Amino acid sequence: MADRRSAIPNTVLRQVRVDEFQMSRMEFAAAVRKAGKEMGEPVGCQARLVAAWEDGEVGCPRGVYRRILTRMTGRSMAQLGFHTVPTAAVATYGPVEESDPVERRDFLFDGAGVVLGIPLGTDEKAPGRIGATQVRAVTKAVATLYEKDHDHGSATVRQAASQALHTAYQWLQTGTYSSKTETKLRSAVGALSIAAGWLSYDSGRPGDAHSLYGEALAAARMADDPELEAHAFGCLSLLAKAQGRPREAVAAAQGAQTVARSLASPRLLSLFHMREAGGWALMGDASATDQAIVRAHHLYAKGPCDNDPPWLGFYAPGELAGLECLARADLGQHERAASGAEQAVLLHGDAFARNRALYTADVAIQHAVRDRPEPEAAAEAAGRVLAFLPEVRSDRLLQSLHNVAGALQRHNRVPAVADWIEEYRTTTATGGGRA
Repeated sequence: MADRRSAIPNTVLRQVRVDEFQMSRMEFAAAVRKAGKEMGEPVGCQARLVAAWEDGEVGCPRGVYRRILTRMTGRSMAQLGFHTVPTAAVATYGPVEESDPVERRDFLFDGAGVVLGIPLGTDEKAPGRIGATQVRAVTKAVATLYEKDHDHGSATVRQAASQALHTAYQWLQTGTYSSKTETKLRSAVGALSIAAGWLSYDSGRPGDAHSLYGEALAAARMADDPELEAHAFGCLSLLAKAQGRPREAVAAAQGAQTVARSLASPRLLSLFHMREAGGWALMGDASATDQAIVRAHHLYAKGPCDNDPPWLGFYAPGELAGLECLARADLGQHERAASGAEQAVLLHGDAFARNRALYTADVAIQHAVRDRPEPEAAAEAAGRVLAFLPEVRSDRLLQSLHNVAGALQRHNRVPAVADWIEEYRTTTATGGGRA
């Protein structure tokens, strides 16, 4: 594959498509599929693959496509602007190591301090008098971090969160403030610790996440903030499940429920029951999982209320369906998991791009591993996941793609699957999915 940074666009192929065939990339891909079928060589060509040819990301197509394109156009590969010798594909089957996000997202890091509302320098001087302005700045930074994360994934904002947290701790440790301000600032810094912990978790840094969640839990208890304490327990439950510690996940979720009962937020309790369901599912206890899911749905149906914390906005109907589908998958209920994941994607609509990408990846996996696999459906869903890259950067999403590739390998004789694997290799090898 050509490195995207040095790829030379194939203007010849584009001219043939536009001027001679007068087709869009989607139409051209359909024509390729039709020609392949007529030749007895069915393929699953999509517009994204045509774009990779024209953008120079693929120096020369696979043999089956070379035969089809020659049949369609009457030209050799060289006459179509391709290299005459295929370039070796570079497969990246595994989590891609995260690069320094400071160099990646201009929209944030050209003015991170402005975006977060917190100075991100390393000045160690005492910050002076701390008041409501600084507390509001920390609270606003938390909301901004979640907003950017939902749209683009964690890799774009993780370092900014870490720097903002460093500044906020400076304010706590060396600033001057009243006891009332101290309580509010500790709660705000605890919430910022949770946001930074979430970004670390999504970036594949569970050790950092665990430490940050622990700091948030300590801050909650010092500030006597039950909402923050419940949130921290809920995050620890999620992290424990992700690391394969289901008993700890259940215990932390139940701890979150105990604290949250005093907050009069049914949907908050619903989330923590769904966290509990995830732990039971990982243990293989279908009965306990079902009971927790039923309680979660019952509480969710009570609707939103004024006591719902602002950060709970992500827990939309699509997320409720998605968390249930993950539990069903852990129980081996693949058909229910696949339909639940599709429902999650549809319910999310255009919001929460990273979560939509993750649940779409789960659709692909469930179609690939169910009792009667549907590899074409799996490849179609997997293709939709690649469309989220590189705008969404998340280690969890890259790991999900790695899992999709692994699940589809045994179906690689299916043309649509073979095409997706080639596209996946192209995308990851050229850095399109690199966080």
